[in-house]
Amino acid sequence: MANDIISALLSKYDCQTHSDYENAIKEIIQEIILLGLWRSKFFEKAVFYGETALRILYGLDRFSEDLDFSLLKPSKNFQLSSYLNAIKSELNSFGIEVLIDEKTKETENSIQSDFIKAWAKQTFLKINVPSSIHQITHKKENMKIKIEIDTNPPGKFNVETKILFQPIAFSVNTYQLPDLFAGKLHAVLCRQWKKRIKGRDWYDLIWYIRQNIPVRLAHLQKRLEQTEHWKKTKKITIEDLKRLLKNKINEVDFESAKKEVLPFLKDPSNVALWSKDFFQEIILKIKSS
Repeated sequence: MANDIISALLSKYDCQTHSDYENAIKEIIQEIILLGLWRSKFFEKAVFYGETALRILYGLDRFSEDLDFSLLKPSKNFQLSSYLNAIKSELNSFGIEVLIDEKTKETENSIQSDFIKAWAKQTFLKINVPSSIHQITHKKENMKIKIEIDTNPPGKFNVETKILFQPIAFSVNTYQLPDLFAGKLHAVLCRQWKKRIKGRDWYDLIWYIRQNIPVRLAHLQKRLEQTEHWKKTKKITIEDLKRLLKNKINEVDFESAKKEVLPFLKDPSNVALWSKDFFQEIILKIKSS
């Protein structure tokens, strides 16, 4: 029964390759995790945000790996680990066996994170993935999803409730789109990558601009202040934001950015136009709420 439900959910995806199946099953696992969190009253304290929220709740046309959350208000006593059993039980009820890898914090900060790991070959066999796919899957290969929560969230955001209909109808709290855009712009401007640029950030930036979503500057400013990228004494303007983006674009190797995002796309031509000139042109369309 549980495996039939997963198979039915999987049938909604146009899977052809090993990567297609892996991305689709990861997304189904993400939705089951959200269901488990909803059952455990997690969303009374937290919101779902980030790129996976954009994918699952708002239709971003690329896959995403991690589940990002933020508390509604700061709390030093919150423990993500207290919800892990609910997540595991929910996944087990759908026939998905997982290992929970609880991470020990090496530095003192407001971010808590854990990993959910499912064995790819075992999962593929249970839900009748074509033999041509599971035969090329190594028995030790796992599908890994990081769950991360910010226990000291920046302020000036608005929350809304969204309904999901699979695997059953349930609800999650999330940031409104202008606040999600603010979070993405903060990532574009401030994310530190040692070896490669995160092309997914730039892909998502295009999505917001194409959807004509305004950015909530007040929330962006709180995020920038929190990471010491903006002074509290000056109110950020849309002109300030475009200047910061212009400077950032000049630093980016967009060929590397393309390579980073391609595994998450169905159509590689979506990044064909990427260049410094392309991004310098489209950021002019950003507006504030």
